[in-house]
Amino acid sequence: MSLLTYQEARPWAKSIARVVASGAMPPWHADSRYGPYANDLRLSEDDKKLLLAWVEGGAPQGDPAELPAPPEFTRGWSQGEPDLVVTLPEPVVVDASGDDEYHYIVVPMDLDRDVWVRSAEVRPGNREIVHHATVMVMPPSLVRQGPDGPELALRTPTREALTQRVGKLTRLRSGAPVVDDGCAHADGGDFPGSRPGEGPQLGVFLPGKGPDTRPTGHAVLVPAGSFLLFQMHYSPAGERQSDQTQIGLILADAEDVEHRVKRVEIWNNLFEIPPRASRHEVTSCFTFDKTVRAISYTAHMHFRGSSMKAEALLPDGTRKTLFSVPDYSFNWQTTYVLAQPHPLPAGTVIHTTATFDNSAGNPLNPDPGATVRWGEPSDDEMMGFWIEYVDEPAAAVPNEAEGR
Repeated sequence: MSLLTYQEARPWAKSIARVVASGAMPPWHADSRYGPYANDLRLSEDDKKLLLAWVEGGAPQGDPAELPAPPEFTRGWSQGEPDLVVTLPEPVVVDASGDDEYHYIVVPMDLDRDVWVRSAEVRPGNREIVHHATVMVMPPSLVRQGPDGPELALRTPTREALTQRVGKLTRLRSGAPVVDDGCAHADGGDFPGSRPGEGPQLGVFLPGKGPDTRPTGHAVLVPAGSFLLFQMHYSPAGERQSDQTQIGLILADAEDVEHRVKRVEIWNNLFEIPPRASRHEVTSCFTFDKTVRAISYTAHMHFRGSSMKAEALLPDGTRKTLFSVPDYSFNWQTTYVLAQPHPLPAGTVIHTTATFDNSAGNPLNPDPGATVRWGEPSDDEMMGFWIEYVDEPAAAVPNEAEGR
């Protein structure tokens, strides 16, 4: 619904009061005991009281003469006109019905110099069919020339052995080993022999997510000769349609960049959720071998995801909660940007615990009777925790992580 005028908003007054009082709106799912976050959407207690009092008082209209000018919305890029735009080279056609599709499209950037990206916005060409889009920086060493142009060359033997391509989706093979407690295994729950890298992600389009904007003085390095990998997740929408997604980049001058932003994605890819399990627990672990400062956290699961918590096991034996989403929502996949970077000394273990609700009590559950494993379609599951960070000299971070 539109809330631009009093006449449009007034019929929704009681509904607005209900969702504000319950905390359902504005959408924010991070536990307030951890953080704080620079992009916190929640209303202050004073704003809540003011709004609820207005509704309880009959939601009267104020003096129309004191109305502020209506907001002006700019079509196109919400972050302003980009310095550089990269577009899928050809439209991707998606059939009217059938399974979801994942496409991995490698696009040359044709850069003859390094550039620093301060902000990135992924703009779908067709929101009817783009479920999500992720754009990552790929060095030439991970790209090969295929029959139809450049393609991704990064495939580990173990991943190939444990997964299979079904149509245009990748899923775990039947009989793959089950590892629910990834922290009890050397690979942390990831595919055996895999280790998360520092590959920078430029931007993501997800439900409820805005542009990826880094803090002042922070930027992602895109070296000369790099490629962009567009991971496109499409959902059929009842008729044959096409998409040509873009990413718009706002650049920073090198002399203004104090910190190079990196990213690690911590996964458990080998879990198994039993049928009708209402609180199935899965863990993953990753150890930083250097001193870093975390700047943002993102939890990623599908329909059955219900909560996620990330803890830091510090070298001195201290265990500290970094982040918690006690009521995860697949419809609001927020990147939580820290108000201040969080120091993590070398040797810190990131211990992530996720819970999944595969019961009939989960209204989003596609099939409570299914045994659920990792897979790209939303009907399967994923368990990922992503940290953006910057490197710091070891001497800059005390072992107690500054007591936070």
